[in-house]
Amino acid sequence: MTIQTITHLNFRGQARAALAFYQSVFGGDVTLVTYQDAGNVKDPADAGHVMWGQVAADNGFRVMAYDVSAAMPWQPGENAFFVSVRSDTADEIRALWDRLADGAQIVHALAPAPWTPLYGMLKDRFGVTWLLDVAASA
Repeated sequence: MTIQTITHLNFRGQARAALAFYQSVFGGDVTLVTYQDAGNVKDPADAGHVMWGQVAADNGFRVMAYDVSAAMPWQPGENAFFVSVRSDTADEIRALWDRLADGAQIVHALAPAPWTPLYGMLKDRFGVTWLLDVAASA
């Protein structure tokens, strides 16, 4: 298998600082994409906020984070995290998606996205939000 499970933390305007802090603790590299970088600015207040971010260390530590857009509800403790599953192959992600989608609420249909060959988000029958995607080369 080629999947990874990565904790995906959600913030409102603090993702950049949180990722910098986690990098100072665990080492590694920070990668950030803002809403503006991704061409996905729906509210000007979101432009410089993190749409996707990650700390990745050589020791295997990974954490992802983003700033919930102004249009979405968010409170600490509510929508505080997602479970992110990443694979090297689209076939593996599709198979996992098909199984997780049973009884789920689809938030974003599994489809190509500007930053990855395949991405989808769903809330499973237990209320856990899952992100599934294919690892894209940087």
